[in-house]
Amino acid sequence: MPKMNVKKGDKVQVLSGKDKGKQGEVLVAKPAEGKVIVEGVAIVKKAQRPTPTNQQGGIIEQEAAIDVSNVMLICPACGKPTRVGHGKNAEGKKIRICKKCGAEF
Repeated sequence: MPKMNVKKGDKVQVLSGKDKGKQGEVLVAKPAEGKVIVEGVAIVKKAQRPTPTNQQGGIIEQEAAIDVSNVMLICPACGKPTRVGHGKNAEGKKIRICKKCGAEF
C-alpha cells in the first residue's frame, strides 16, 4: 500500500492516462486501496436501475477512482504541481511542505 501525500479537498493534477494534464479537487481518498477520486477526471458511464429516488434510471456519468501515483499535488502558494516534503511546525504537528517554494500546507 503506497503512502498517500494527498487528502480530501486537495487540488491535484493528473500525470498520466486519458485525462493527463487535467486539474481537479480530490473528492474521496482511499488510502487502503491507494486510490483517489478527482472531480471531473476519469468519467465513466454506469447503468443505473430505476429506484424510488431516481425513477427514470438510465445511464449516468460519474468519476472513477485513479491510482494515487498518477496525481501530483498542486501547491496552494505557488500554484505549481510539486512533490511533497514532510516536517514539523512550532507546535510539533506534522505538516506537508512544497519542494518547489518551501511553503507549508
